[in-house]
Amino acid sequence: FRRSCREGICGSCAMNIDGTNTLACTKAIADVKGEVKIYPLPHMPVVKDLVPDLTHFYAQHASIRPWIRTQSAPPPDSERLQSKEERAKLDGLYECILCACCSTSCPSYWWNGERYLGPAILLQAYRWIIDSRDEATGERLDDLEDPFKLYRCHTIMNCTKTCPKGLNPALAIAEIKKLMVARRGL
Repeated sequence: FRRSCREGICGSCAMNIDGTNTLACTKAIADVKGEVKIYPLPHMPVVKDLVPDLTHFYAQHASIRPWIRTQSAPPPDSERLQSKEERAKLDGLYECILCACCSTSCPSYWWNGERYLGPAILLQAYRWIIDSRDEATGERLDDLEDPFKLYRCHTIMNCTKTCPKGLNPALAIAEIKKLMVARRGL
């Protein structure tokens, strides 16, 4: 086993328990009827036992440049501030712990994992695209304009069903697609 926080905030104990990708630290074994079957996250190389190799997953995360990107200088005596309304847009996005439960439950990610970014990374991409402090929205959308990076989502919804944090990656992906259409003026 790999573990760290024991509170569902680090994601390191993600595995398949009784057919569902989840966090071992938050899954009540009493909820499982009969024999408990545990497996590593599906469709990922295994380092050992139940520990998946997340190297490619983390490289995909790095590829979206998950930080605020700006050209303008910050305000001289403060941080880059947001209104409460702008900050509220990030709810349901910033809570992702990158456990990979959603991506490894996605058939599109299984079949195209080398090129399709998958639900977790696209949820993170949307988080940065809509951050009012970021000035690279157009560039971020340009980076996703690819037949594989974004458009392999077929709204199967496994990602949303399995997210241990109750997030909705499918909605974030749909919102990115809407932004792409709006950019084209369609």
